Amino acid sequence: MTETAARRRALVHEVLGRSDYAIIGDIIAENSKVLDAGCGEAELLAWLVENKNVDARGIELNPAKVQKAIARGVSVYQGDLERSLRDYPDKAFDYVILSQTLQQTVRPLEVLREMLRVGRCGVVAFPNFGHWRVRWSHLWSGRAPRTALFPYEWYDSPNIHFLTIVDFESLIEKQGWRVDKRIFLSGHRQVRVAPNLSAEIAIYQIRG
Repeated sequence: MTETAARRRALVHEVLGRSDYAIIGDIIAENSKVLDAGCGEAELLAWLVENKNVDARGIELNPAKVQKAIARGVSVYQGDLERSLRDYPDKAFDYVILSQTLQQTVRPLEVLREMLRVGRCGVVAFPNFGHWRVRWSHLWSGRAPRTALFPYEWYDSPNIHFLTIVDFESLIEKQGWRVDKRIFLSGHRQVRVAPNLSAEIAIYQIRG
């Protein structure tokens, strides 16, 4: 196996290891301009560059992750996405991605509005706090829920907003945004019935 083929195989494994990444990889069109806000180590962006030939940019706060992203050959800017999005002109990108990042932002509505200003469409993935395991954990223990989806103690969790699919749908309606796609996942399986109860991850493609 050549070095290029081995690298491609490793990237595919990384992306497919996270079901939301795999779905987002399918959504993004070839040769498009993409901004990943809160890109981490840029595994998804690197995969999109390799397989979809996208013009990729990233924003990430953690400097160690930024260095790893740059080492992958992806252009990543170190900064707070809530401020950094303001620096981009209107419709500078075809897609702006927020993958399991929204619940960690201080002002999520402002972030979503800026995302839809900067991008022609937004792709948002978030863990669903309405999942039955989360509800059961809270009911049974009487404590802040801890599950595979929310494994943190309350005092060290990066999540500061716990939203459900119903919450996000209500926000979409209130803001008048359009939904191109809704995809709900439990593990690597798509959920089509009672997603607010049975889906662990929600993925939306939306437009302002």
